[in-house]
Amino acid sequence: MSSPATLDAHVLDLAWGGVLYWLALGASALFLQARPGLLVRLIFPLGALGALFVAGIGVAGLLLPASSMVLPIGLPDLPFHLRLDALSAFFLVLLGAAAFGVTVHAAGYFRSMAGGPLALLAMWYHLFLAGMAMVLLADDAYAFMVAWEVMALSSYFLVTTDHKIAEIRRAGFLYLLIAHVGAVSLLLAFGVLQGGHGDYTFDTMRAAGVAPFWASAAFLLALFGFGAKAGLVPLHVWLPEAHPAAPSPLSALMSGVMLKTAIYGLLRVTFDLLPMQLGWWGTLALALGLVTALYGVIFAAVQSDMKRLLAWSSIENIGVILAAFGLTLIFRTEGKGELAALTLTALLYHALNHAFFKGLLFVGTGSVLHATGERRMGHLGGLIRSMPWTAWLTLIGALAIAGLPPLNGFVSEWLLLQAFLLTPGLAQPYLNMVIPVAAATVALAAALAAYVMVKFYGVVFLGQPRDPALRQAHEAGWPERLGMLWLGAGCVLLGLFPTQVIQWLEPVVRMLTGQRLPGIGNWLLLTPVSAGRASYAPLVFLAGMAVVVGLTVLWVRRVYHGRVRRSAPWDCGYPEQDARMQDSAEGFGQPIRQIFAVFMRVERETPDPFDRQPRYRGDSRDKVWLLVYQPIADATAWLSRQAGRLQHGRIQWYLVYSFATLIFLLVFAR
Repeated sequence: MSSPATLDAHVLDLAWGGVLYWLALGASALFLQARPGLLVRLIFPLGALGALFVAGIGVAGLLLPASSMVLPIGLPDLPFHLRLDALSAFFLVLLGAAAFGVTVHAAGYFRSMAGGPLALLAMWYHLFLAGMAMVLLADDAYAFMVAWEVMALSSYFLVTTDHKIAEIRRAGFLYLLIAHVGAVSLLLAFGVLQGGHGDYTFDTMRAAGVAPFWASAAFLLALFGFGAKAGLVPLHVWLPEAHPAAPSPLSALMSGVMLKTAIYGLLRVTFDLLPMQLGWWGTLALALGLVTALYGVIFAAVQSDMKRLLAWSSIENIGVILAAFGLTLIFRTEGKGELAALTLTALLYHALNHAFFKGLLFVGTGSVLHATGERRMGHLGGLIRSMPWTAWLTLIGALAIAGLPPLNGFVSEWLLLQAFLLTPGLAQPYLNMVIPVAAATVALAAALAAYVMVKFYGVVFLGQPRDPALRQAHEAGWPERLGMLWLGAGCVLLGLFPTQVIQWLEPVVRMLTGQRLPGIGNWLLLTPVSAGRASYAPLVFLAGMAVVVGLTVLWVRRVYHGRVRRSAPWDCGYPEQDARMQDSAEGFGQPIRQIFAVFMRVERETPDPFDRQPRYRGDSRDKVWLLVYQPIADATAWLSRQAGRLQHGRIQWYLVYSFATLIFLLVFAR
């Protein structure tokens, strides 16, 4: 029988083997350019199996002690160090479980792509998966930054798959620019943590013992760097551009998984590598998280593009996760260990939930786009008739992200609100005023998220088709349905069995906070603090819903049987109704646009009153882009034009420049 230490090492070896497996699949895809059918029938299904294997490794890592290893690759004095502990194991489960459903869906989604582009896409796709896994396993700054760059570059090439479109090229450039600005910040953060003490391994950083000033500098640099990757306001501007530009399975992976690698990095630096945490860090993170959540959901409510709406919704969910992170820091520095454990549990739970329901929504949107060729919600409608599988499975994701019980989105948001509501008197008086306002902001963001999903689902799938061609829309193929079924099942199971999930998260919570929840409850009843304070029984709730619906249907059939009279609905005296009279995406978002107009620049084109075919267009532009990034872009363009004037193409002018530079150096150099 193997000893526990040997078993731990074997698990880490298998995790590294999973990374190599994805790398090998990506490389092998290049040899199948002439066989596109084999690419989708072999490479992507094998990649999905690799994702399932990585998720299994993560589960094993949660059950076993931490283990580490040194790889014989890297630079002579900088080999790669790997480590598998509870934190990295949890995010490996998140990566593998979400990537399995998305990759199965991708096997059907990309079936019509030509062999050459498909081979390149398959290579970058599996390199992207391998890069994310390596980020989670890295145990030194060198390996982490190499994996971080692999993840960033591969995702850039995936975003620019349709690089012939100028808009997509611009979105890819913006994403790559902000990703590398964030990477520079992370490199500086690791330099501060290392502090000139030996090598760049995380063990060295843990033992460095930096002073409070330098600890705060490292935290701020990490918050900036990881915030750029996560889409934290005001570093979010790349996300609404890159997610819609990428193919839908890639959007699902970027939103559901890649954004969580930034959350992983923030947790790793703050609770593992830094020797201390300061209270104002939590206040700053809480404020930024609340602003991000509210800003994201407001802009999601006014979008008319399906994928752009989901991208803004991802910003909102990242804001909720960051708010939970900030509240965890506040409780930890205030000595409220049990509440810190509760809030961190809500954070991890919501990160896992978001991977499933946002992945499901993106792949469902991809199926709609694949069947109709249309992303604008104003040109869709009535798809529940021609695409019932996609419609009903997407409904699960919409209800889950709206936070409705008994699905998974409700559990994590309920746990977070419990942490806000159970907050006792804190030492800092201003926190006692901030916390209730923060709780109200989270509740407002959750309510607006439900509003956004009503708009999204109602406009796309309900009503009548706004285009006659939509009646011929084809249902998604079986690989796409299986991928959506997997993600939908995750939304249901994570919502019905929260106690089991929280017990599974306990090693991560205990590792980062040294605490555990005082009371979790039994398999039927979730009591995060105590039964006297709050409890939730999802299975009982589901059974109650089933009984009420069943009794209602039975009562209606027995009492009103034979007495039902069908007639056309009241048409307000105007019988010539068509699909154009349905509520549109622009009309649905109009109240939000009016209330929160201060956050956006509204541009409208209204038709003439006598136009026989009136068309209305409304656009809400991000003021952060207009006030912060647009002036920088304009100044950069101006400097580029001025520098371009130096290039006359004449050798005599270049000799003059060289001569003037030489004279300047001779006169002023010391």
